[in-house]
Amino acid sequence: MLRAFVIAAAAAAAGVIILLHGGWAATPAWKLLIPLLVASGFAAWGAINVRSNYFVRTHSKGKRSDKSVALSFDDGPLTEFTPQILDILAQFNVRAAFFCIGHRVEQEPALMKRIVGEGHLVGNHSFSHSPTFDLQTTAAMKTDLARANEVIKSATGLQPRLFRPPYGVTNPMLARAIRKGKFIAVGWSVRSFDTVIKDEDKLFERVTKKIEAGDIFLFHDTAAATVRILPALIKQLKRDGFAIKRLDELLNIPAYA
Repeated sequence: MLRAFVIAAAAAAAGVIILLHGGWAATPAWKLLIPLLVASGFAAWGAINVRSNYFVRTHSKGKRSDKSVALSFDDGPLTEFTPQILDILAQFNVRAAFFCIGHRVEQEPALMKRIVGEGHLVGNHSFSHSPTFDLQTTAAMKTDLARANEVIKSATGLQPRLFRPPYGVTNPMLARAIRKGKFIAVGWSVRSFDTVIKDEDKLFERVTKKIEAGDIFLFHDTAAATVRILPALIKQLKRDGFAIKRLDELLNIPAYA
């Protein structure tokens, strides 16, 4: 695993530095900071890069040999946009994945039933989706994820196994919470940034710039621009010969416990 390699390499580099200076006492402290800073840099990169697998093994892309892709939507359900997205998906007979926030699920049980009833996958995106989610203890994270699963199960009868980390950030505490909760972490390979890019032409250009077999698209069913470009995206994917599979089918992993 990359994390273990980085730690071992940093320790080995520190050992070489100490050896070259003839011992611990003779080694300048600032030189020992170099491997520590490099390792810290890797850790920071791994924490914010969901595809790195640095702290958590994350499924972020399907097989390149299969000309298929998957659509996924985070942060819902939201009455303003989720029904519109569902209407579009139904129009094109496409199944997608919705990674839902628990406290929004509590508010929209009927909408959750519609998502599942129309054949889409529902996944866990935490209960709180708090800006400080990643600063919590393992126990607090585990409780948060379990609570999200409880409200999703209450609304749909299904208990998700797939979990997408809020903001795509991972760390050792979350890694332990995922293992203890027996979740499967899921990422993406095409990040739309639709919460930031409001111009639909720019958004469409971004997500269609380089599409590859196995790609997982990350959108949000909280973004108006996503609703506007979705029909055109689906048409282009189909025109280019891509099959649009449900996420669990693309990755060949179980969606529910």
